[in-house]
Amino acid sequence: MPDTPRAHRSDEQPDGGSGRVSFRNVPGSPVENRRQLLVKVSWMLLWMVYLLYPVSDLLKGGHSPSATVAGWTALAVFVGCYIGLVVLRSTAGTRPTACRVVVATMVLTAIVTAFGLGTAWLTLFTYASVAVGIIAPARFALAGVGAMAGLTVVVGLLSRADGGDIPTLALTAFLSGAAMTGLQRLVATMRELREARAAVAHLAASEERLRMARDLHDLLGHSLSLITLKSELAGRLMDGGKDEAARAQVADIEGVARQSLIDVREAVTGFRRPTLPVELAAARTALAAAQVGLEASPELVDAWPGLATEEAGALAWALREAVTNIVRHGEGATVCTVRADETWEGDGERFAVLEIADNGAGPGKSGPGNGLSGLEERLALVGGRLETGPGDRGRGFRLRALVPLRTVPVA
Repeated sequence: MPDTPRAHRSDEQPDGGSGRVSFRNVPGSPVENRRQLLVKVSWMLLWMVYLLYPVSDLLKGGHSPSATVAGWTALAVFVGCYIGLVVLRSTAGTRPTACRVVVATMVLTAIVTAFGLGTAWLTLFTYASVAVGIIAPARFALAGVGAMAGLTVVVGLLSRADGGDIPTLALTAFLSGAAMTGLQRLVATMRELREARAAVAHLAASEERLRMARDLHDLLGHSLSLITLKSELAGRLMDGGKDEAARAQVADIEGVARQSLIDVREAVTGFRRPTLPVELAAARTALAAAQVGLEASPELVDAWPGLATEEAGALAWALREAVTNIVRHGEGATVCTVRADETWEGDGERFAVLEIADNGAGPGKSGPGNGLSGLEERLALVGGRLETGPGDRGRGFRLRALVPLRTVPVA
């Protein structure tokens, strides 16, 4: 398989400028800055298209000057309440009472304008129904939306609106509110999933710390006890004039201490060795913080269950390096794709292939850096190799790590 040209995307070099400013926020989470709030409000304003009906009603000039002024004022109040509700729901520390007051004002404005200005203003009930779906508790949300649809029918009949428009307006109000209710439940579920994932990560870290403490206790407890006993024995032998026996005990103490040091180093090395499942979970968190989506099949975690420890660790290092490059240097990247595959070389040797690609601006024209060079050395130590270059259709950056698929028996 021919080598593809490598490009410098090292995570060892610090960024010269500041990080990318995100204009997006995760659904269901509080906005982090004013830019995100402005973007969210702008998106919500796109749904104000139904206000063309009351606006056109005012522009036709069919009302008296005082009624026209009152209509524009009511419309401004309604839109202000709508935007205010979005702001209140987007900022941390949501105030339920304030939200209820805002929604009540919207409903009252819709009722007054429908009676005072005509059928065109019944469209305000659609937005009022959506607002009710936003603030109502989950178990009462659908009932509240249905009540708003019923209120639309009642107000339409009492205001002598066109009978053919009332069912359409009521159905629109109900469906819009019901859709918002479903969206709120989806957002709540996403929030719970994020909290659960954070809790799982915390528990995993705690479990690993406990394992490390348990290993160190098992390794050092016996050795330190033995060193203490032999030190006391050596002291007594020296006091009794038995120098040769004391030297033998000191030699034993030295041997136990050296072996303890070796055991601790091996334990720490095993503790620091990355694994593919752990690095995949860390990659998902890091990419989410950089507003980059991760596309990886669930089978990736168990793609090579019997792969040797050193080869599996090399693939985990490759995933870490690639994700770090995307977070630091992947300008414009929105998706990171991770794939697992196998390939046969010309000499008949089978290789496990881990491919990580993004859809950003690409690697540019810089040379190889320390991060990729170090990764290439890691792969070479286990008989593998590194391939880097542009992604599909020349966009983004692709990293392929190949290691020999020499499996070991699964315990």
